[in-house]
Amino acid sequence: MNTGKIIGGLIGFMVAGPFTALLGVFVGHQFDKGLGGVLKPMSAQEQELMRSTYFETLFGLLGHLAKSDGRISKVEIAQAEALMGNMGLDASNRRAAIELFQQGSKAEFSVDQTMATFNTVCGRQTNLKRSLLNYLLALAMADGELHPAEQDVLQTVAKHLGFSASLFKKFIEMVKAQSQFRDSGYKPRGPNTQDQLEAAYTALGVKASNTDGQIKKAYRKLISENHPDKLIGQGMPEDMVKLATERTQKIQIAYDTIVAQRK
Repeated sequence: MNTGKIIGGLIGFMVAGPFTALLGVFVGHQFDKGLGGVLKPMSAQEQELMRSTYFETLFGLLGHLAKSDGRISKVEIAQAEALMGNMGLDASNRRAAIELFQQGSKAEFSVDQTMATFNTVCGRQTNLKRSLLNYLLALAMADGELHPAEQDVLQTVAKHLGFSASLFKKFIEMVKAQSQFRDSGYKPRGPNTQDQLEAAYTALGVKASNTDGQIKKAYRKLISENHPDKLIGQGMPEDMVKLATERTQKIQIAYDTIVAQRK
């Protein structure tokens, strides 16, 4: 008997209505799985809750990041609109994303509460947690730098997700290096091949002193963590498949750059 589901759903519905009831069912299901000692595959209802939670968390935090320095600039609005365009959101989801962005920019928006909800629903999926932070970092650095106020917000998000300060710093370095690669090939910012190689190693989170086997292992791990089909299966909104695909392409180009040099 799914005792946890029943109790969680009833409490959620009595406290705040249907959405919270759905969240209660999800939490109850996790309870049931703990009692049974067996991990069961997610139901369609659970996957839908994870997708909506991921979507709401991402755009709410984007709005909060944009306002973190005191004002939302035209550049930040353009970046958010570009993200919606790249995701290919339909009219309904686009309106929802804009509303979430606006809510995130308000003074009463709570990062702590938002992340608590995200962890309740998606916290068991490590790849989803990494992807959320990576996308937020990439979008925050879209203008070429990570502002102190933005970094403070993202540090708080990383802490909620269970990432250490040192790992957060490494993520920043990797995302910054990956941003130098494009789908059509590497676009070097520096004047020589050494700059290109350094960016490639950093993008994979490895060092030039690592062996071929170590680098290949790191590359495969990154590809697995960021594979679009895998992320969608774990609860990422299907609208974000293009962003996930672009990220794996950048990782692939960085790896190919290293392999070509080592040959």
